[in-house]
Amino acid sequence: MKVTPLHDRVVVRRLEEKGEVVRGGIVIPDTAKEKPQEGEVIAVGNGKILDNGTRVAMDVKAGDRVLFGKYSGSEIKVDGEEYLIMREDDILGILAGAAEPVGAGAKKK
Repeated sequence: MKVTPLHDRVVVRRLEEKGEVVRGGIVIPDTAKEKPQEGEVIAVGNGKILDNGTRVAMDVKAGDRVLFGKYSGSEIKVDGEEYLIMREDDILGILAGAAEPVGAGAKKK
């Protein structure tokens, strides 16, 4: 099933971080950590419609890696996959040239 967001909404898939290793070799499992605030844009709407009827184009596009607020969006589940659907305004920035999720490759302390 394909989800097509309306207007200025964006569908985002969270990018999961790997378990973090701290001093002494202890691995902090994903279940004990906060959910990442980074994701990949899967689909975007057609843009925001202003009061005067004009449509403002979206700044993000499918495939962009983005940062978003901790409590941004609504969680949805489609065909067993978890996604977030949020307004473009909830996106804090686009990550350019990121090879892996922010915070991945944690340093040993």
